[in-house]
Amino acid sequence: MADLITLLITGISEGAHIFLMASSLSVILGLMKVVNFAHGTLFLWGAYAFQMIFNGISGQVNNTLAWLISLLGAIVAGFILGIIFEKVFIARVYGNIGAQILITIGLQIVFTELVRVFWGARVIAVARPEFLQGVSNFSGVIIVHYRIFLIAVGILVAIAGHFILTGTRAGMIIRAGVQNSEMVGALGININRYFTLVFAVGAALAGLGGALFAPIGGTVSPEIGNSSQLLAFIVVIIGGMGNFMGSALGSLFLGVMMALIGWTIPDLALIAPVTLMALVLIFRPQGLFGLAVKH
Repeated sequence: MADLITLLITGISEGAHIFLMASSLSVILGLMKVVNFAHGTLFLWGAYAFQMIFNGISGQVNNTLAWLISLLGAIVAGFILGIIFEKVFIARVYGNIGAQILITIGLQIVFTELVRVFWGARVIAVARPEFLQGVSNFSGVIIVHYRIFLIAVGILVAIAGHFILTGTRAGMIIRAGVQNSEMVGALGININRYFTLVFAVGAALAGLGGALFAPIGGTVSPEIGNSSQLLAFIVVIIGGMGNFMGSALGSLFLGVMMALIGWTIPDLALIAPVTLMALVLIFRPQGLFGLAVKH
């Protein structure tokens, strides 16, 4: 029983981390109707920005402060890249899915190669902060402190995101602008600014996800962008496009499922998420949790 509880905690923490990758993609794809295949590179740049800042300042300030500053740096890096992507590329192809796919795939390739140019193709070691390095043992239940931290961050992002989308004026304007941008514009509201903000905040969340991913395995490499992007798209499909809380539930379901399968049938661990996505597309294309955000 202790092993099972440990496994569930691990799965929940993995789900929380996947949610940080997928939540912004859910909003961008489901609300803004933008197919963003460059989402993985935002995650990747967040991880490398975190690593670069941390290694640069860790000898000058205490470990915890260096880690927090690096985390903020990864969020800012994602936010800035999001603004650049949306303003320079995405804004020109709203409503044109084919062009969105081609442009964002190009961005993914170019910015992944830029990581190799700046940092090289080698695997780089990343340490966990000292205050999150511990492990607790409760009657055989192993609790890794860093994974509890991931769960807490995931919960906070889910609550904050749901409130902003459904309980604020900004969320109402965004949802109305997606349905009829001309009407919103006639009210004197610059909907393009809101779209840019949504994309930039989504990119910042991806950067945060990348930064938090790095200490899990202790390394970062240019390949993590593609793998994280695949998981994010799987979650969006499972949870339902435009369903922010559906993405949270879908991430939790996927994280626990992957942990259980990885423990019981390791050979199926890699294909299980893709198989689940295919089954959802065939039998319930609106997602397992339907549409939570009504337009």
